[in-house]
Amino acid sequence: MTDVVIFQELSCDNGKKIGVITLNSPKSLNALSGEMIALLYPKLLSWQQQQDIAAVFLQGEGEKAFCAGGDIVHLYQAMKEHVATHDANTATDQLTTDNHFSPIITEYFTQEYQLDFLIHTFNKPFIVWGSGIVMGGGLGLMAGASHRVVTESSRIAMPEISIGLFPDVGGSYFLNKMPVGCGLFLALTGASINAADAKYCQLADYFIEQQHKENLLEQLKMINWGETIPLNHDKTSQLLQEFEQSCVNKLPSSPIKSHQALISQLVDKSTLIDIVSAIDAIDSDDKWLSRAQQSLQKGSMLSAQLAYSQLQRGKGMPLADCFKMELNLAVKCGYFGEFLEGVRALLIDKDNTPQWRYSSVDCIEKSVLDWFFDSAWSKETHPLAKLT
Repeated sequence: MTDVVIFQELSCDNGKKIGVITLNSPKSLNALSGEMIALLYPKLLSWQQQQDIAAVFLQGEGEKAFCAGGDIVHLYQAMKEHVATHDANTATDQLTTDNHFSPIITEYFTQEYQLDFLIHTFNKPFIVWGSGIVMGGGLGLMAGASHRVVTESSRIAMPEISIGLFPDVGGSYFLNKMPVGCGLFLALTGASINAADAKYCQLADYFIEQQHKENLLEQLKMINWGETIPLNHDKTSQLLQEFEQSCVNKLPSSPIKSHQALISQLVDKSTLIDIVSAIDAIDSDDKWLSRAQQSLQKGSMLSAQLAYSQLQRGKGMPLADCFKMELNLAVKCGYFGEFLEGVRALLIDKDNTPQWRYSSVDCIEKSVLDWFFDSAWSKETHPLAKLT
């Protein structure tokens, strides 16, 4: 049986080591499974304390993807067994009474967000090689790294609008740090962005061509690592900057940067209804804009509302609190049924015709939205209570 995660400790010239992690499920585009998370979290805790580990390098097996997202296919059955039943006359049926949330859903997202938070707060240099597809849960792994590398093949997105979820894995935090309007636009449209976009949106730090990866690893082994962690961060940054300089002319153009003025205009509305209407009304032959528009038009309006509300609430919110809010939303998405339908249509039956509950954002009852954001736990019993 093949290990789903491969751990290596590369010996450096001065006796230190580089901890190398490879997500090893190329057939699933390295989708982040519960098994992967259960292996990654304790190893990172160990390496953070291990004095001879100077830095960590995280990559995906194969050329196609770093990580295409969470392994949500495995969550499908759990959702089927713990889904709300809705009365035809009231969307809040059973939502305000005894909610039986799936323990499998709760555990998966709890463990995933703990891992993401650990990467955000990891004290040693943490390099993510974000080549190929980086989506959803994959971006959760990448967003918090201290040194985030993208390549000519990087395709990054938070496409939860298409599966009835919301941009989680810290999206409430990092989408709010993007240039004006970009985070909300990406959340509502699930638009795919390239390496240049990622740097512009502060999701990546360095652009290095794929062909230089092995040389980079060799050069990392030659760094004169010390005991002072800030200096080790500086040495890592300097090396990555040197590699980027040799690739500076290969960086693609940035669609999101070129459309920045329009994006700002589209989302600068007082209500979500007006924002959705503005995006619907885009009249352009630009393929990137058209794909973004179509994703919203075909997507879950509940997802759009959750994304809009979570970004509003997440402004200025500490990272730990963002993850706590998102866990509550994720568990309730697993119960409400929209996420179940999205996964069915896209990944199980693959008919690509999800039967969304709401035809527009103005159909969503305030009571339903309030239920999603009311915490399922007290402050003390929250599964992420220890995150600070």
